Order: sequence, then structure tokens, then C-alpha cells
Amino acid sequence: MPLIPYTEASEELLTLFNSEKESVLARYYEPEPGLFIAESAKVTLRAVQAGYRLTAMLIEDAQLNREAQELLSRFPDVPAYHAPSKEYLRISGYPMTRGVLALFCRKESCRPEPMHTIPGSSCSGISKHGSDAERDSDASSAFRRRTAVLVEVGNPANIGSIFRNAAALGISSIMLSKGCCDPLSRRCLRVSMGCVFQVPWMMTGLPGEKIADMLRMQGFQTAAMALSDDSVSILDPSLKSARNLAIFLGNEGNGLPEETIQACDVVVRIPMREGVDSLNVAAASAVAFWELR
Repeated sequence: MPLIPYTEASEELLTLFNSEKESVLARYYEPEPGLFIAESAKVTLRAVQAGYRLTAMLIEDAQLNREAQELLSRFPDVPAYHAPSKEYLRISGYPMTRGVLALFCRKESCRPEPMHTIPGSSCSGISKHGSDAERDSDASSAFRRRTAVLVEVGNPANIGSIFRNAAALGISSIMLSKGCCDPLSRRCLRVSMGCVFQVPWMMTGLPGEKIADMLRMQGFQTAAMALSDDSVSILDPSLKSARNLAIFLGNEGNGLPEETIQACDVVVRIPMREGVDSLNVAAASAVAFWELR
């Protein structure tokens, strides 16, 4: 299919590419799964590799002979609209898109609303990530699982950073409690550099304490990253030796709810210099994922 001038796109389609309509996208086909926007050629390719269906692209003219060229050659049957930089910026809403916007269909398991249970399947289409990470580690950790549980983390930039940390440091999966932002939001996908598509994840719609109870029944030791008088250092060797460990991380302002902390098996702290009591949740996740791998 040849490149199509943006002027030939319907007003409805151009509206879907605008960042202000993200909540509409997620519920576009209600009650069926909706849509989401991926930015940049790299994130678009990772979404396709994860099994999401690409339906249309909007490409800035300046990118036609750059990263977008691979998209055009690999997906010749997908409608691809192009626009001059000024019009592309007007349609996209802001400039941080690397010249490519791709419209995708969500999967049934990747709705933004709560699922009210912990399902057996996840939203990532790349199921080999966890096993690959385990094979690449040393023999003593080959059969260990490390799951991250995000509790009421509402900032999409933090969610995106945590996914990127998880992909880099071998976290097997991510579970999101009620109150977490949608991992398929544009900002989250942009910050994660598409790593949302590399780590299996699920929206549970459950409070943190319910997730802790269910994971314990599945054989996980649960560790709450929090400040507490009875906390143990993240350097405690018993944590690293745990076969299956779920690492609970709280929101940006208040940390983990007390109910979640009480439901976990152990409270874990990151030792810090005097005068600093905590890290940003994304930074804390990187430290925790590395030390507890």
C-alpha cells in the first residue's frame, strides 16, 4: 500500500492519533477491547512482536527515510499516512514521538479496567522473556522467579521506568493493583521504550493485600519495600535465596498502604545515608530488582 497524504485520512482517524483522546481510545470498542497509540518505530516493532495488531500509522515526513523505512517495508498492507512536521505536530499533540504514531488494537486481557482476579495469562506477547532471563543467569538462580507488584502507582512515567528496569534486570512478571495507571498509556510506553511489551503483566483490580494473599498461596514469599521498625536490609541473604519472591512497591506519595505491608511476609528497606529516607519508586525498583535477582 503506497504512502497516503494525511489530508486523505478521515477526521475520526486523525482524532484518534491525538494524545488528548487516550481515555477514549482505551474504550473505543466497548464492551470489546479498545485501542492504544505507540510512539516511535522501535516501540511499534516491539508491540507487533508482542502480538498486538497494527491498524494504521501516521509518519512525519522527516522520518520517511529514517527509522520509519523499516515499518513501511515490513507492513506494506497497513495504511500509512504522512504529514509535514508542522501538521504532524498539530495532530500528535506534542513533539516527543520520534516521528511515528502507530494505532494498535488491545488484547482481551489488556483492558485498562480491573479484572478483579489474577488471571493465568498476561498482556505481553513475548512469553519467553522470563525463561531467557533465567537461562542467562547463574545455575543457582535458574529456577527462581521474581515478580514485581505495583500498588497504586499512578504516574505513567514511573510505571514506564519500572517496566524498563524489570526488562533489563530479569523480573519474570509485573502485577498492578487497583489505582495503577494503564501500562499501555502513551507516556508509559514512551518512557519504557516499549519494554511494556517484553515483560508479562496483568491488571488485577485488587488491593495490594489481596494480591499478597494470593501470591503466598502460589508459593511466593512476599516482600514489602517500606520503612518500618521491624524491616530487614535488602542485603539480607535470606531474601536473595528465596526461590519465588514478590517485590511490592508503593505509590509516589504515600508508599505502600499499611494493609499491604501487614499482609506481606517481610518488610525490606534499602540502606541509605542519614538525612534521606526514601527513593523515587522507579529508582527503588532498580535497586531492588538488581539486589534481589
